[in-house]
Amino acid sequence: MEILTSSTASCCHVVNLRWKLAENGSNSSQLKLPTSRERKILFARTNQRNGSLRFSSVDKFLKKLNHGKGSRSLDSFGGLKNGNSKVFSGNSSSYVVGGEDDVGSITENGESPTKVLIPGLPDESNGEYSAPISSCFWKWKPKLNVHYEKAGCENVNSPPVLFLPGFGVGSFHYEKQLKDLGRDYRVWAIDFLGQGMSLPVENPTLFSKDGAASGGKDSIWGFGDEIEPWANDLVFSMDLWQDQVHNFIEEVIGEPVYIVGNSLGGFVALYFAARYPHLVKGVTLLNATPFWGFLPNPIRSPRLARIFPWSGTFPLPANVRKLIAFFWQKISDPKSIAEILKQVYTDHSTNIDKVFSRILEITQHPAAAASFASIMFAPQGQLSFRETLARQALNSS
Repeated sequence: MEILTSSTASCCHVVNLRWKLAENGSNSSQLKLPTSRERKILFARTNQRNGSLRFSSVDKFLKKLNHGKGSRSLDSFGGLKNGNSKVFSGNSSSYVVGGEDDVGSITENGESPTKVLIPGLPDESNGEYSAPISSCFWKWKPKLNVHYEKAGCENVNSPPVLFLPGFGVGSFHYEKQLKDLGRDYRVWAIDFLGQGMSLPVENPTLFSKDGAASGGKDSIWGFGDEIEPWANDLVFSMDLWQDQVHNFIEEVIGEPVYIVGNSLGGFVALYFAARYPHLVKGVTLLNATPFWGFLPNPIRSPRLARIFPWSGTFPLPANVRKLIAFFWQKISDPKSIAEILKQVYTDHSTNIDKVFSRILEITQHPAAAASFASIMFAPQGQLSFRETLARQALNSS
């Protein structure tokens, strides 16, 4: 199993899947994915001052990336051909590591950040072909449908790639990757339960007569004081998400996959790979979060978990409902969303209008606020990030 890591934005770094290109053959963009005999672990670190990458336990090919200065084509390292200096026009067929003075935002200290770009993405405005994306739903459990997007399913002999999103977004965050990689490979991206378009299709709670008399409203799902039978023990947690990925791969994709995870999705990808290595061919981590959940896991720490009477299940306690109602009003405000995106996308030249509109649309779902509460108060997973890495080291040895 191969693990690739990066600490830059997901919209720029599916390039990891393309670093290993076939050195021979007429098609210079043919992807060479590692076989079971080529397993290894790659750790990467980004220098936040100048954007350079530092690698450890990596072959000589990737080490050369750290010696370049400025904008430099990977074609000079072999395996890539037809380099094009017009790397920002969308017409280049090669990949470039570096920055341009006239592209991107300027940091607070006046320095232009180093960028990793994928100029080979299809330019639809010029009539270039991009893979069509299909939006689908998979009924996993009662009242819980998993939304996912797919592309390139006609490429039956190509390896499958599964994208896992970060917190607060969904499969739409990988639109460019699906359009590009879907031209040659089979690609899927899913929405985690409780996020994106994988929100409950019905209210998991209902109001008792006393609750209705006290002014309760069912226009906001999950704020009732009684649980619906189908939602018993439902909590949007790390363990639920890895179960979701497990069943999705087995039932929808039907074979081992290469997994790409950004932020929260990176942790879930690593967690899943540690528990089900036979279903994972390789893992790419993009800004993977090393921690998720504040409350103890009841299986890992049963005594400690008993101290906390509530851990993300439905119905929400009355005091939590009041707390979430207050904070959700702030968090879901369009101005707050825009400010968060401004901080996340340090390159302010990036067009994030579609991301903004999709996030805003999600916050307006009646189950969004209660799902957010469940996620925030859900227990930690049974494995820590460090333990998942340790298991990967054993699986890869």
